[in-house]
Amino acid sequence: MRHHTRLAAAAIAVGLVATACGGSHNSSTTTTTSATSATSNTTTTTAPASATTSPSANADLQALIPTPPNTQKTDGPDPMHDNGIHMHFFVSGAPTDVMAAYKTALESKQWSVTVENSGGSGGGGGATYTGTNGNAYGVFNGGGYGDTTDLQACVWPAKPSNTNCERDRKR
Repeated sequence: MRHHTRLAAAAIAVGLVATACGGSHNSSTTTTTSATSATSNTTTTTAPASATTSPSANADLQALIPTPPNTQKTDGPDPMHDNGIHMHFFVSGAPTDVMAAYKTALESKQWSVTVENSGGSGGGGGATYTGTNGNAYGVFNGGGYGDTTDLQACVWPAKPSNTNCERDRKR
């Protein structure tokens, strides 16, 4: 009985040392070691490391994204590639008006905004903006028809090689 207890304690100690010394915070796996009881075997589980941003980085990026006036629904923030976040807003208002107001809201949060495209006809419309805010990089794409606008907002801590602003659950 004592042999099993010592073996379990030794396995836990080895697991803790391996976990503490096992690579950087960018590691592709996370190892968790736990003993199921003092007299049973030790269980080690290895799972993929999270590709999400840290909570503090996520909050920092989210603070850079203004919520459009007349927002009816907000989705996100969702994690994106390259430590970015994605938010979606469903807004009551004509796309051209919503996006013009959103450009002003971005600039009030210290974004330097570039209009990539803008326009529409026949009741539709929208725009795509890119911008920088310090080192942060953002893509803001909105469009719709009539009095409804879907607005996608993606922000990264630095400009990524892929600036596609879509929900990318596949990494």
